[in-house]
Amino acid sequence: MELIFSLADIEIAAEEFIHFLKDRTVVAFHGNLGAGKTTFIKAICKQLGVKENVSSPTFSIINQYTTANNKSIFHIDLYRIKDNEEAVSAGVEECIYSGDLCFIEWPERVCMLPADRVNVFIDTISERKRKLMCKLPS
Repeated sequence: MELIFSLADIEIAAEEFIHFLKDRTVVAFHGNLGAGKTTFIKAICKQLGVKENVSSPTFSIINQYTTANNKSIFHIDLYRIKDNEEAVSAGVEECIYSGDLCFIEWPERVCMLPADRVNVFIDTISERKRKLMCKLPS
Protein backbone atom coordinates (compact mmCIF):
# COMPACT_ATOMS: atom_id res chain seq x y z
CA MET A 1 0.00 0.00 0.00
CA GLU A 2 1.23 3.47 -0.85
CA LEU A 3 -0.44 6.76 0.03
CA ILE A 4 0.55 10.31 -0.78
CA PHE A 5 -1.40 12.82 1.25
CA SER A 6 -1.37 16.42 2.35
CA LEU A 7 -1.70 17.29 6.01
CA ALA A 8 -5.18 18.61 5.18
CA ASP A 9 -6.14 15.08 4.00
CA ILE A 10 -4.43 13.14 6.78
CA GLU A 11 -7.68 11.87 8.30
CA ILE A 12 -8.75 10.35 4.96
CA ALA A 13 -5.33 8.68 4.70
CA ALA A 14 -5.67 7.41 8.28
CA GLU A 15 -9.07 5.90 7.48
CA GLU A 16 -7.64 4.12 4.41
CA PHE A 17 -4.77 2.85 6.54
CA ILE A 18 -7.15 1.45 9.17
CA HIS A 19 -9.00 -0.51 6.46
CA PHE A 20 -5.67 -1.77 5.14
CA LEU A 21 -4.63 -3.01 8.62
CA LYS A 22 -7.67 -5.29 9.01
CA ASP A 23 -6.88 -7.42 12.08
CA ARG A 24 -3.13 -6.81 12.19
CA THR A 25 -2.09 -5.33 15.52
CA VAL A 26 1.63 -4.50 15.55
CA VAL A 27 2.65 -1.57 13.37
CA ALA A 28 6.25 -0.32 13.16
CA PHE A 29 6.57 3.29 11.98
CA HIS A 30 9.85 4.20 10.28
CA GLY A 31 10.84 7.73 9.28
CA ASN A 32 13.21 10.56 9.99
CA LEU A 33 12.71 12.94 12.89
CA GLY A 34 9.86 15.26 11.91
CA ALA A 35 8.56 13.00 9.12
CA GLY A 36 5.11 12.85 10.71
CA LYS A 37 4.99 9.50 12.52
CA THR A 38 3.27 10.88 15.63
CA THR A 39 1.01 13.13 13.54
CA PHE A 40 -0.18 10.15 11.50
CA ILE A 41 -0.71 8.05 14.65
CA LYS A 42 -2.80 10.92 16.10
CA ALA A 43 -4.97 10.86 12.96
CA ILE A 44 -5.43 7.08 13.21
CA CYS A 45 -6.40 7.37 16.88
CA LYS A 46 -8.90 10.10 16.06
CA GLN A 47 -10.49 7.87 13.42
CA LEU A 48 -10.73 5.07 16.00
CA GLY A 49 -12.57 7.35 18.41
CA VAL A 50 -9.80 8.01 20.94
CA LYS A 51 -10.85 10.94 23.14
CA GLU A 52 -7.61 11.31 25.12
CA ASN A 53 -4.88 13.70 24.05
CA VAL A 54 -2.59 11.71 21.74
CA SER A 55 1.00 12.84 22.09
CA SER A 56 4.48 11.49 21.54
CA PRO A 57 5.56 9.12 24.31
CA THR A 58 9.21 10.14 23.90
CA PHE A 59 9.77 10.41 27.65
CA SER A 60 7.10 8.04 28.99
CA ILE A 61 8.08 5.41 26.34
CA ILE A 62 4.48 4.04 26.28
CA ASN A 63 1.14 5.84 26.10
CA GLN A 64 -2.10 3.90 26.26
CA TYR A 65 -5.34 5.13 24.70
CA THR A 66 -8.88 3.76 24.58
CA THR A 67 -10.90 3.60 21.36
CA ALA A 68 -14.63 4.26 20.95
CA ASN A 69 -15.07 0.45 21.08
CA ASN A 70 -13.30 0.35 24.47
CA LYS A 71 -10.19 -1.33 23.02
CA SER A 72 -6.65 -0.38 23.96
CA ILE A 73 -4.05 1.19 21.71
CA PHE A 74 -0.44 1.27 22.80
CA HIS A 75 1.70 4.06 21.34
CA ILE A 76 5.38 3.30 21.90
CA ASP A 77 8.35 5.54 21.17
CA LEU A 78 11.69 3.71 21.29
CA TYR A 79 13.85 6.74 20.44
CA ARG A 80 15.41 6.87 23.92
CA ILE A 81 15.68 3.07 24.36
CA LYS A 82 19.22 1.68 24.21
CA ASP A 83 18.56 -2.05 23.83
CA ASN A 84 16.05 -4.91 24.20
CA GLU A 85 16.68 -5.22 27.93
CA GLU A 86 15.68 -1.61 28.53
CA ALA A 87 12.61 -2.07 26.32
CA VAL A 88 11.54 -5.15 28.29
CA SER A 89 12.00 -3.25 31.57
CA ALA A 90 9.80 -0.46 30.24
CA GLY A 91 7.00 -2.94 29.42
CA VAL A 92 7.31 -2.78 25.64
CA GLU A 93 7.28 -6.55 25.13
CA GLU A 94 4.04 -6.93 27.13
CA CYS A 95 2.35 -4.33 24.92
CA ILE A 96 3.60 -5.86 21.68
CA TYR A 97 2.29 -9.31 22.54
CA SER A 98 -0.92 -8.14 24.25
CA GLY A 99 -3.06 -8.59 21.15
CA ASP A 100 -4.03 -4.92 21.34
CA LEU A 101 -3.25 -2.43 18.61
CA CYS A 102 0.34 -1.30 19.03
CA PHE A 103 1.99 1.59 17.15
CA ILE A 104 5.76 1.70 17.51
CA GLU A 105 7.97 4.64 16.57
CA TRP A 106 11.72 4.06 16.07
CA PRO A 107 11.32 0.24 15.87
CA GLU A 108 14.88 -0.22 14.62
CA ARG A 109 16.12 0.42 18.19
CA VAL A 110 15.13 -3.13 19.27
CA CYS A 111 15.04 -6.60 17.74
CA MET A 112 12.10 -8.02 19.68
CA LEU A 113 9.34 -7.11 17.25
CA PRO A 114 7.26 -9.95 15.82
CA ALA A 115 7.88 -11.05 12.24
CA ASP A 116 4.21 -10.48 11.35
CA ARG A 117 4.35 -6.73 12.05
CA VAL A 118 3.32 -4.17 9.46
CA ASN A 119 6.21 -1.87 8.52
CA VAL A 120 5.20 1.68 7.64
CA PHE A 121 7.67 4.09 6.08
CA ILE A 122 6.83 7.80 6.16
CA ASP A 123 8.77 10.21 3.96
CA THR A 124 8.53 13.96 3.64
CA ILE A 125 7.71 15.09 0.10
CA SER A 126 7.27 18.74 1.04
CA GLU A 127 6.41 20.77 4.11
CA ARG A 128 2.74 19.78 3.85
CA LYS A 129 2.88 16.48 1.92
CA ARG A 130 3.86 12.99 3.02
CA LYS A 131 4.36 9.63 1.39
CA LEU A 132 3.38 6.53 3.34
CA MET A 133 4.46 3.06 2.20
CA CYS A 134 3.30 -0.07 4.01
CA LYS A 135 4.96 -3.44 3.79
CA LEU A 136 3.23 -6.57 5.00
CA PRO A 137 5.17 -9.52 6.34
CA SER A 138 6.18 -12.12 3.75
